[in-house]
Amino acid sequence: MGPPEQHRPLVAVTRSSLPGSGIDRLREHADVIFWDDDELVPASGAALRAFAANADALLAVYASVDRTFLEASPNLKIVALPHAGFDSVDVEAAREHGVIVTNTPDVLFDTTADTAFALILLARRLLIAANGDLRSGNWRRTRFDEHLGLDVSGATLGLAGFGQVAQAVARRATGFGMTVLHSLSRSGTTALSTAVPWHELLERSDIVSLHVPLAPETRHLISTAELSRMRNTATLINTARGAVVDTAALLTALDNGEIHSAGLDVFETEPLRDPSAPVLLHPRIAALPHVGSATHATRERMADLAVDNILAVLSGKAALTPTPETR
Repeated sequence: MGPPEQHRPLVAVTRSSLPGSGIDRLREHADVIFWDDDELVPASGAALRAFAANADALLAVYASVDRTFLEASPNLKIVALPHAGFDSVDVEAAREHGVIVTNTPDVLFDTTADTAFALILLARRLLIAANGDLRSGNWRRTRFDEHLGLDVSGATLGLAGFGQVAQAVARRATGFGMTVLHSLSRSGTTALSTAVPWHELLERSDIVSLHVPLAPETRHLISTAELSRMRNTATLINTARGAVVDTAALLTALDNGEIHSAGLDVFETEPLRDPSAPVLLHPRIAALPHVGSATHATRERMADLAVDNILAVLSGKAALTPTPETR
């Protein structure tokens, strides 16, 4: 009589595919099931509970993991997020249920900083509107004041938060001869940036770029009061989380000339699929569909690190990059 058959753990993946070789590595050690409806974003509620009820691990891409899900998942040991933020998971409930939550720090900051700087250029120079005129046949070249934006070189850049992405943006700013300020961070003045109070950053900056996690204290961090402090020639950039900005207040500020422009890679509602949404139609908003980390190499590294965390936990080892709340 042979040895008893060993139980293979079950890993639930909330997308139908992932870049890189991580899934092949998972299959060597576990049974893997995939979410079959990529149109349903995020995976959440009763559908997610039914999908992953027996899972030992959840690779949570575009998923909302709440207390109810955790209570309904008795086998669950780890929720692995292939991104840096972890506001999509109730980490307090995860800790109470003994579930490790992991994310992917140290992986995507340079790629996201590239996106932030692209938005700075697109928004400040009003290049999206200029491109729209070109594509629609409205490039007249009859006026010398057509398509005029504002300079980036030599501008003052204010960073809300001074973590990895913000510091990477600051490094890029040096090549543009920019003065860099930062606030809402424990970091003091550095060779890259000068620490200042939040109100001073808003008042002095030509460009305010947001790099804070979404938490109760940062929800609508930028709203009517903050926008009124900013220069009427200022540009707001958000590559953090959509709810850090009060969208209605931003649109009002732009319409009233309180600030010059905005560049957004994230939105309060995602995915934003209404082509008539004011935030997409506004001529002074450069908008992208949450592509901050979207390069082949970076997304592969993100998925691979999530898989590495799952394999470590399922083999009885410590997670590589647990969130502080569930470490």
